[in-house]
Amino acid sequence: ERHSQILPRRKLGRSRENIPSLKATPSFRISFIQTELPDYYAPWMNVAANLPHLIEGHQLRREVAKMPLLSTQYLRGHRQLRLARLALGFITMGYVWQGGGRQTVKILPRALAVPYCTISELLDLPPILVYADCVLANWKKRDPCGYVENLDILFSFPGGDSNKGFFLVSLLVEAAAAAGIKAIPIIVNAILHHGLCSLETALQDVALSICKMREAFKLIHVWERPCNCFLLHVFGTSWKDNFLMPEGLVYEGVWDSPKQFFGGSAAQSSTLQCFDVLLGIQHSAAQEYLGCMRDYMPAAHRAFIQTLASGPSLRQFVLATGDAGLHAAFNKCVSALADLRSYHIQIATKYITIPAGRCRAEQQQLGGCVHKGTSVLSERGTGGTGFMRFLKAIRDTTRKAQLTEQEATVPTH
Repeated sequence: ERHSQILPRRKLGRSRENIPSLKATPSFRISFIQTELPDYYAPWMNVAANLPHLIEGHQLRREVAKMPLLSTQYLRGHRQLRLARLALGFITMGYVWQGGGRQTVKILPRALAVPYCTISELLDLPPILVYADCVLANWKKRDPCGYVENLDILFSFPGGDSNKGFFLVSLLVEAAAAAGIKAIPIIVNAILHHGLCSLETALQDVALSICKMREAFKLIHVWERPCNCFLLHVFGTSWKDNFLMPEGLVYEGVWDSPKQFFGGSAAQSSTLQCFDVLLGIQHSAAQEYLGCMRDYMPAAHRAFIQTLASGPSLRQFVLATGDAGLHAAFNKCVSALADLRSYHIQIATKYITIPAGRCRAEQQQLGGCVHKGTSVLSERGTGGTGFMRFLKAIRDTTRKAQLTEQEATVPTH
């Protein structure tokens, strides 16, 4: 299935593009991945390619100290910028969290900070590894003619195939949403033109695509080992609202004062936020945080979601019609999204919460105290939230978005 690219064009500064009209965009992942940069950038690519080995040997910070300060002027086009940002983002997270929560740093060296911030500004993204980097842009095909069996990742952290599985399964979950994303412009058009039949069909497509996302999520069990997933969780941790780095991180040569940014998380998924906006789901307790997460999405993704949010209300339209078929189709979408979020909680419990608890117990059995950094990194999401509490709140709010029997029998005017 062809996947269109809906990513921001290269620009200077953080100026916003004009918000585009809604159009069919089969998924948010990058459709064609750049895998190589000009030889000039070999110092970046070599370090990023050997990241697991360098981190495990506690050699990454030493290697970064040897890196030259390179200019970004030889990067050509959006895809090279995205690849360079991806490599520098992985290096940055490895550099900061090489020692877990025990040996944090306060300064990101100039040779890493300056080009990373320059490229991030051009792409209108914050200088930290986000979901759009490590999931949407961190993949390639070994064989251009193959699909799932030929997928691989570009960069990783320690953890072997579990890392690969986490990133690729997340990518496949996003790809499974293609039909649902493609149905959104059809839904908006049906509302504007009172096309009840086409609206019901499009809603069925959305529900089915969300169900396919859940099925794709199940592939995580093929790849993951709980201990390795917990390790990956550590390397995705933010330096905002994090007592291990209370002031944040100084980007040497860019800002004199420390800056704080959230790490990558599923809350930055443009797909999930699109479905929330489409279905009129208001996560009151987490709305401010989710709104902030849009700043960690590519500019065109943010624009798409904003355009959808400023359009006609699907929920109110379905209620106004009094049509039983539309009510049922709408509720199937909500139910599928709630089920997906429940499954996410199960996965987080199995692969993060339980292993973290075992890690603390093992440390206590060995006669040592539990390091406070390990405890915090296990309890907080990569985006800086108390993640289990957050996931459950989001799931519960989604369930409450179902149209009730009373609403379904009393048309609004």
